[in-house]
Amino acid sequence: MLFLVKLFPEITIKSRSVRRRLVRLLRRNIKAVLQPWAEQLRVSGEWDLIEVELESATAGPEVLEKLRLIPGISVILEARKYPLPDFDGILAIALEHYGEALAGKTFAVRCKRSGRHAFRSVDVEAFVGTGLRRDTAAAGVDLGNPEVLVSLEIRHEKLYLVLGRHTGLGGFPLGGQGAVLSLISGGFDSAVSSYLVMRRGLQTHYCFFNLGGDTHRFAVRELALYLWLKYHSPHRVKFVTVPFADVVREILEKVDNPQMGVVLKRMMLRAADRIAAEVGAEALVTGESVAQVSSQTLTNLAVIDSVAGRLVIRPLATTDKQRIIDLAREIGTEEFSRHIPEYCAVISDKPTTRARLERVEREEAKFDQAVLEAAVANASIQVITEIFVDEGEGTEEITILERPEPGDTVIDIRHESEQGFAPETLKSAGAPLLHIPFYRLAGEFPRLEADSRYLLYCERGMISRLHAAHLRDAGHRNIAVLDPRLST
Repeated sequence: MLFLVKLFPEITIKSRSVRRRLVRLLRRNIKAVLQPWAEQLRVSGEWDLIEVELESATAGPEVLEKLRLIPGISVILEARKYPLPDFDGILAIALEHYGEALAGKTFAVRCKRSGRHAFRSVDVEAFVGTGLRRDTAAAGVDLGNPEVLVSLEIRHEKLYLVLGRHTGLGGFPLGGQGAVLSLISGGFDSAVSSYLVMRRGLQTHYCFFNLGGDTHRFAVRELALYLWLKYHSPHRVKFVTVPFADVVREILEKVDNPQMGVVLKRMMLRAADRIAAEVGAEALVTGESVAQVSSQTLTNLAVIDSVAGRLVIRPLATTDKQRIIDLAREIGTEEFSRHIPEYCAVISDKPTTRARLERVEREEAKFDQAVLEAAVANASIQVITEIFVDEGEGTEEITILERPEPGDTVIDIRHESEQGFAPETLKSAGAPLLHIPFYRLAGEFPRLEADSRYLLYCERGMISRLHAAHLRDAGHRNIAVLDPRLST
């Protein structure tokens, strides 16, 4: 099976050296994402097209879905490749594939061509179109709105018959534009802003200021893990947890109410700035949108940013809330972000909309900076693959199996958009199978039959381990993890 990967258009206008570097990086990222199929995979291409060939078509749908989520890819074409024949040969190939499909339908032929040839693209279209009209039962040619599109690509001495076209993520290859530290609260805005900078090719680390205890921490770690697994799993990403409850308490006790929100965000940027230096991030990312809430005015944001030694990027600065929620739905973060409170809602009920720097600095003078120092000193910096191994979560007690045993029930906890793809081990296990997305698991698991053992399944076994540990902490002992990869 062959996929033709087309580059994001902005890559193609770069200088030759930059373009080649980005294509090499994209090719490397594709290989890393498709590592499970490495033995049957070939990835090639140096300039304007990357070919991804699979020996077998069995894994085609899952490979296609993976390709659609890799930053830097604009379009993925399913295709068949042939040595370039003469016009009669091109027509014969088109007839072989489209002959029956054209019966009673209108069609058009489209041909794209690159390289040096003695003919034009329109010559191919005219010849093949005439032949298909003559040799099939097609209803006719409709160049404007055809029912069937016969798509051909000629690249030097190769002919590609395009069988399907799929939209990619776009953007730049991850790792090609530097690294950032995203301040992630778990809400719609921070999740979407993290996604947008990833899509732009920025390696994205996560910084969480814990204001809401273990439940809030668990939900945000889960969100970060989900984003990493879906969009940038080949890259080594760090998740930072900063204990900020004492900072909030200090602000509540000493800072004038209208200034609390601005002071809190300035404290967060101060802390994030120092942590960014530790993780190698060149900029900070936040989810604020101008005028979305009363505290996010230009005046306030300018006062907030004045404490940062690094660039502060706000991908959502001019995006309205409904569009943000729509994006969250598209990327799969809407459901569990919906129930997580934003930190700005817990600090001030009368926020100033026109903060004055001298007034804010006067209020900050009342703040004991040792509290902020302690929060930064006690920050936990973890590689994201290790965030489910926290002390006290009892991960050493969790049973991990490569296949179900008699009496077990498997729970597929992946996002609904991913549940159409499952390994043969899961399909042929013979155990009862439930579909409960991870963001609903905590609420629905207590209602399941207590005398059955439940095996949590996800693609990489990481979110399943995280949730198994969380359910163990909640007192559920009838839980284990299914990881079919153990048998490979």
